[in-house]
Amino acid sequence: MDPWRGRQLSFVVLSALWILASAVTRYSIPEEIPVGTVIANIATDLGLDAHSLLERKVKLDYIHSKKYLEINKDTGELYIAEKIDREYLCPAKASSFCFLKMDVIIENPIRIFNIELEIMDINDNAPQFRRERISLDVSESATPGERFSITNAVDADVGENSIETYYLSDSDTFTIEIQSGSDGTKYVDLVLKASLDREKQAVHTLTLTAVDGGVPARSGTASIIVQVLDTNDNAPQFDRQVYSVDLIENAPIGTLIMQLNATDLDEGVNAEVIYSFTLYTSEETQEKFSLDPSSGEIRVKDMIDFEEVKSFEMYVEAKDKAVNPLSGQCKILVFITDLNDNHPEITIKSFQCLIKENDPVGTVIAVISVSDRDSGDNGKVVLSIHNAPSTILPFALNKSSEDFFELTVTESLDREVKNSYEITLHVTDRGTPPLTDNETIILTIQDINDNAPSFPQSLYTIHLMENNEPGMLLASLTAHDPDLHENQYLVYVIIEKEIANTSMSMLFSINPENGNLYALCTFDYEREKEFLFHIEARDSGLPPLSSNVTVHIIILDQNDNTPLIVSPWRPQGAVIEEVIPRSSDKGSLVTKVIALDADSMQNSRITYQFLQITDTTLFSLDQYNGEIRTTRMFSYRDPRHQHLVIIARDNGDPPRSATVTIKISTVEQVVTQFTETTEVPIEYDLFTDLNLYLLIGLGSVLFLLLITILVIIVLKCQEPEPSQAAPQGRNSIISQRNSSTIADSTLISSDAYWYSLFLAETRKGKVVVRQPLPNGAGFIVSSIPGSAALTETSASRSSTLQESSSDLP
Repeated sequence: MDPWRGRQLSFVVLSALWILASAVTRYSIPEEIPVGTVIANIATDLGLDAHSLLERKVKLDYIHSKKYLEINKDTGELYIAEKIDREYLCPAKASSFCFLKMDVIIENPIRIFNIELEIMDINDNAPQFRRERISLDVSESATPGERFSITNAVDADVGENSIETYYLSDSDTFTIEIQSGSDGTKYVDLVLKASLDREKQAVHTLTLTAVDGGVPARSGTASIIVQVLDTNDNAPQFDRQVYSVDLIENAPIGTLIMQLNATDLDEGVNAEVIYSFTLYTSEETQEKFSLDPSSGEIRVKDMIDFEEVKSFEMYVEAKDKAVNPLSGQCKILVFITDLNDNHPEITIKSFQCLIKENDPVGTVIAVISVSDRDSGDNGKVVLSIHNAPSTILPFALNKSSEDFFELTVTESLDREVKNSYEITLHVTDRGTPPLTDNETIILTIQDINDNAPSFPQSLYTIHLMENNEPGMLLASLTAHDPDLHENQYLVYVIIEKEIANTSMSMLFSINPENGNLYALCTFDYEREKEFLFHIEARDSGLPPLSSNVTVHIIILDQNDNTPLIVSPWRPQGAVIEEVIPRSSDKGSLVTKVIALDADSMQNSRITYQFLQITDTTLFSLDQYNGEIRTTRMFSYRDPRHQHLVIIARDNGDPPRSATVTIKISTVEQVVTQFTETTEVPIEYDLFTDLNLYLLIGLGSVLFLLLITILVIIVLKCQEPEPSQAAPQGRNSIISQRNSSTIADSTLISSDAYWYSLFLAETRKGKVVVRQPLPNGAGFIVSSIPGSAALTETSASRSSTLQESSSDLP
């Protein structure tokens, strides 16, 4: 055959077997574990015979070129053949999961099992910067708050072992801000927090450290070298940003309103200042006022009529004469004095619309200025917080300077109680009548991780029926965290605990995102009835908060065990033969069927019924204790052999059952074997003529039998190896029996069957006796129905029972 054709046929066979092998066996191990470490036993997990693996040529088929695992063909153990590096095996960081897939192939016949080995990440890689030295050129004119992008560090690990945060060495000039990308990558910006002055310090050397979230944490560093570039770094500055001027209407032309004074800390031409109106100053204002470019004097240029214009705004720029000039601006408000016909104004100078709930009392939320273009009492204003009825806001206004107020926090804030506030500022002047104004600001409270997750209940009791499917959903254990965003994102884990050297994580699994609890394996009530462990819910805040809940798994019994008939014992499928005398009375105990069930409760309650019976009028069966008794006396028409099939059925749903077949033979005189604790009812009447003839005949037979036994014993003693004595026959036992033996016999019986038989016989005036054999060999249980006797040694019966019990499962 063509080799290529053979390979094609092999591929088709393997493909078909691959489709049939639907189950996937999964294991989880951390990376970098030592070579030779045993992961699992393939033979046990796949239900294979470990002794046949070598003959069936078991092997592993890899998708990867490296041979990471091997199978011990003598024991079936799966062990590490080559150290596994997760970052080499799964270089992409798009997912935190990494699987090594392989097939276990065995021959004779060919079977294929799919195995997935999850490689869990450990913190074996430290963060690294792409460049160990980062150079930046920053002009000394850069303003605080300006950002500079910095190359971020990378970490080959994933999840919590990836980069967690960055730290910057102590610096009064620079700080860093960390941002997270959509994929979770941490980016860092260098932020200027103080003005630069090249004349004081030309070079700033900083150290940036990246730290991952592993335990213990790993870190990497890079040096940041900041070169400060010299510029015209001092712009002209006004002593105030906003100037307010009151001007009486109809003021004379040339009236000095104010003289601006902008200073420049530079020298020479960089310090010479020129004043001018900016484009924000309206043409109408420039027609009413003049500005001296050198002195900064502002004067009245044209007549001002209050009825035409109530106020003017002038925006003045002071620019130095440097090659690259710098400028400063200010605003001049000119209020025309008139009657109280101008409403006061509220100006929000700065407003922090977001505040954290743990910000301390006294935190400034906003800086507010109030103004009224009127003058005198008409321009005096009162600023207050306007509250709704029966509402007390945790804020207060503190006056910082003339017409400037600070809105501060007066009480601790709790976002979970109230996540935002609508603050209405109310200003009133002192005119007659007073005029007012309102300004509403909305303050949003930012969340911090100040609430631990909480479960609705402290104990979850879960009932699970045994023989469950692996992967079955048991419950959804959902905790609640009133925080927001990452402070609310919960991760659920099982707190490790070992039961019989088995970790809880090998028995149960929990979805870390939604708290769904799954069973990883099938449970057997007969082996384990309950599990008790803890589950932790941890939020993603910094630092994280967590809480625990107790889970109690109760395994419920299922009717998965078939009753086992232990008495009367018989080999598998064999028929029990019982012999009873035809003279048995009504209600005589024939035998007793005893069955056991490994299940519990209702599933182990056994009832007995006839499945087949030769004559329904002859025997009865107690459905609870399994006793078979005669319902009438035998007649000459009854066949000598009766065939009974008894079924032992448990009370499960659906029920399970076992059957035993008993063949009952009736004889005029019966010989039965019993245990050492068994009594045989002996029925005899006082000597009659018939009994006397029987005794004489029986004595003759016993005499001949004794002679024969003595000859056999002598022959056995002459053999090289000693052999066991032959069982004593009927005649030998009768020779040992006399009236004193019967009188001294002691009744012992613990078996319910024979004891019931004893009671039934003794009520009829019959005698049951037991006599010990010489040398402690056992007991003789004797019965004399008329002139007959039945005997058996307990030693013989005990050995029979031991052989029977060894065949029981």
